[in-house]
Amino acid sequence: MRAVRLSVVTAAATAAALTAVTGCTEKGSAQGGDRVIEVTATDTKCEVSKKEFPAGHIELAIENKGSKVTEVYILFPDDRVVTERENIGPGTQQKVTAEVKAGDYRITCKPGMKGDGIRQNVKATGGGTTAKRDPRLDAAVAAYRKYVQQQADETLPKVKVFTDAVKAGDIEAAKKAYADSRIGWERTEPVAESFGDIDPKVDVREDGLEDGQDPETDWTGWHRLEKALWQDKKIGDREKELADQLVKDLTDWQGRVGKAEITPTSMANGAKELLDEVATGKVTGEEERYSHTDLVDFKANVEGAEKSYELLKPVASENDAALAKELDKQFAAIDTLLDKYRVDKNSYDFTSYDKVGEDDRKELQDAVNALAEPLSKLAAAVVVK
Repeated sequence: MRAVRLSVVTAAATAAALTAVTGCTEKGSAQGGDRVIEVTATDTKCEVSKKEFPAGHIELAIENKGSKVTEVYILFPDDRVVTERENIGPGTQQKVTAEVKAGDYRITCKPGMKGDGIRQNVKATGGGTTAKRDPRLDAAVAAYRKYVQQQADETLPKVKVFTDAVKAGDIEAAKKAYADSRIGWERTEPVAESFGDIDPKVDVREDGLEDGQDPETDWTGWHRLEKALWQDKKIGDREKELADQLVKDLTDWQGRVGKAEITPTSMANGAKELLDEVATGKVTGEEERYSHTDLVDFKANVEGAEKSYELLKPVASENDAALAKELDKQFAAIDTLLDKYRVDKNSYDFTSYDKVGEDDRKELQDAVNALAEPLSKLAAAVVVK
């Protein structure tokens, strides 16, 4: 979901957002100077402390000295995402662990979280691959790759139910199918976002459009149709065209998911990104502002994060038993809390979010914050020796 997000997090959330994800080298901590790249972001600059570094596990030590919320990426030359961190507030610092092979990359800062960003060309040097890792992590990557492909494969038939209803002009049937069509996407959104060009086509909100884009002609995807169904209460020729376009774009996603670059650290960082999505979009009610199906997305985001964690847990629990214990506790707590809002305990039918009061939203927010803080440490735990 590419949009400028207004943070409404509490002090606890702020503390979670600032929690450092400690980096690592092949033998342990990445605090060795050659593997730490300091990134200083301002409203007009993206400065990096080094433009060459060894391939393997590296750490971005990010400081936002600008006046705008920013996000920082490591990109392949073709703009696929290696790793990212969004919602870095003015005057804050964050650390992100990544795993890179030898080759050319771009470190990119996006002041205001829009546009192509300010880019620095960098190079990872070495033999072309990272050091041999624990075979359990290779198994985790393989299992996660299978999972994201399965989610994409299962999404397309559900999307067809939704878009067929739109094309038939059946507003009520389209409304009923809308939230279900998004579950697989929400579970695996960081992988989809890694391609760069698909997410803006299918999951952008109107306020996430780039400067100069016209909502009438350039806004596509689920949320454009959501607005037509719930706010405009009409389906015209344009909406029917957008239904076909959504199927086309998601079919593209389905075909590309299996080629995504996935590493243990990208899985861990992706889990944290899913919690950030919850904190900045679902808990606030911004994501599904017309349909109020935010809790469906919320649950799917948590499930996706939990899947990554469960696959990485054998190594993470060995390297940091206390962290694994806390993650087990917090995932269980948030799952139990979300179950309170299930209309049907055996389905994804959740309470409409506009019916959730401020105190209950605060409780949900606190649960997200309590999980996000330890989850921000998972990337380090899967590579510490």
